Amino acid sequence: MRKSIFVIAILSVITAFGCQSSNGQAKHKLSKPAAEWKKILTPNQYYIMVESGTEPPYKNDYWNNHEKGVYVSAATGEVLFSSEDKFDSGTGWPSFVKAVDPKKVAIVTDNSYGMSRDEVIEKSTGLHLGHVFDDGPADRGGKRYCMNSGALKFIKK
Repeated sequence: MRKSIFVIAILSVITAFGCQSSNGQAKHKLSKPAAEWKKILTPNQYYIMVESGTEPPYKNDYWNNHEKGVYVSAATGEVLFSSEDKFDSGTGWPSFVKAVDPKKVAIVTDNSYGMSRDEVIEKSTGLHLGHVFDDGPADRGGKRYCMNSGALKFIKK
């Protein structure tokens, strides 16, 4: 019984970090070598996008952004998400119900932290953006694209 409670407690802590990612290494093929991305991206962008890191909830640029505009890849400038599809998920990360163009992102399996999740990467680069979950607004498709602000740049309309 004590072991079951311990396991449940550990899983609860892991779940609390719902957008956190892996072990500091890209799990999929990148379009450029990591050393090349290091020259292009800021240290925070590199940590998030190449090392599949995450930023702290509620302490990132866009979780509470309510302006109209689009969110582009910090690496390529490709439009990935729109303020029209953004919603307050209560997680502390910017959340969207869908990508602007589903062909610009790919969903890959992330088995880090002892669980299986769906990781969102920029399709053209293989760079990490965040994760997608099935707990978004039911009336808008039920998806929650939980993104890292550091992987995005906001362009105001």
